[in-house]
Amino acid sequence: MSKQYPDTIPGSYKLAVVLLNYRTPDLIVQCLESLVPQIDPDQARVVVVDNHSEDGSAAKIQAAVRDNDWSERVTVLESGHNGGFSFGNNYGVRRIDAELYLLLNSDTFLREGALAELVGAADQHPQAAMLSPRLEWPDETPQESTFTFHRPAWELIHSAGTGLVSKAFRRYTVARPVCDRPSDFEWTSFACVMIRKSLFDEIGLLDEGYFMYFEDVDFCRRAHAAGAEVLHWPQARVVHLRGGSSDVKSSIAERKRPPRYFYASRARYYKKFYGRSGLFFTNLLWHLGRTVSWARELVRNKRPHLCQRESRDIWIAFGQPVGEKVVGEARR
Repeated sequence: MSKQYPDTIPGSYKLAVVLLNYRTPDLIVQCLESLVPQIDPDQARVVVVDNHSEDGSAAKIQAAVRDNDWSERVTVLESGHNGGFSFGNNYGVRRIDAELYLLLNSDTFLREGALAELVGAADQHPQAAMLSPRLEWPDETPQESTFTFHRPAWELIHSAGTGLVSKAFRRYTVARPVCDRPSDFEWTSFACVMIRKSLFDEIGLLDEGYFMYFEDVDFCRRAHAAGAEVLHWPQARVVHLRGGSSDVKSSIAERKRPPRYFYASRARYYKKFYGRSGLFFTNLLWHLGRTVSWARELVRNKRPHLCQRESRDIWIAFGQPVGEKVVGEARR
């Protein structure tokens, strides 16, 4: 991270906020309206990275920065290439030197005092290499945002969608119940996460082999292997308009077919941490669970709870790692 780039922001800061945009300028401005009042320009800087939106987003955000007199606290950069979530965040991190980095989705906005809570928690808990806030809906309903790692058995639970299977393998359930006290979890949502520079220096930046999805669990898994603590700090509250920056989650909720890069990221994750044979075994567990859910659907005349063509797509991804063809399709 010591390399200097042409658009490097001069100086060194206590905190750098990296806010990634891809064709969501209105959400970015809304996020900035909640964020900028919490920024001390002497200690912090916001870096908005436009991930090659090609729709006028950067100009619209620049105009908002100018019109609201935010230029002392906000810098807008254009990546020139849509390499995905990891690429865009890494682009911002590489261009500013800070002790702490807050990665923030465009479909978020901060409750009053959230930033001070996270920075204060980082100061109080130097052993925590990463910190995450409570994510919630606008009506203050909390969202699940802390998790255990995806393991092969999770695919059995997911595809079975049956209470008996879920109870038998509950230890492998990914999402954890909402917690109202500071706690240490295996991984947390990167919709909003604070990461120390020292952790980036130790394990590297986000893996750019993922276009979108699974990059957060991958990074946390590498951090966990290095002995790093992931601290959930619910006193800091951030609204997450889940799905605002991407329609993939809404597509999954509606059982539609997700884009190929979702399954490519899934395959990359399992292959990276369990090997190619582990990915193969993971897919077999998925099919075992699907047999259970298929039998249940047949008996009860129920609709499938899985996405369209999921059984086909997990094997397509098995044979094709993340590459230019998949990423190219994701850009369109």
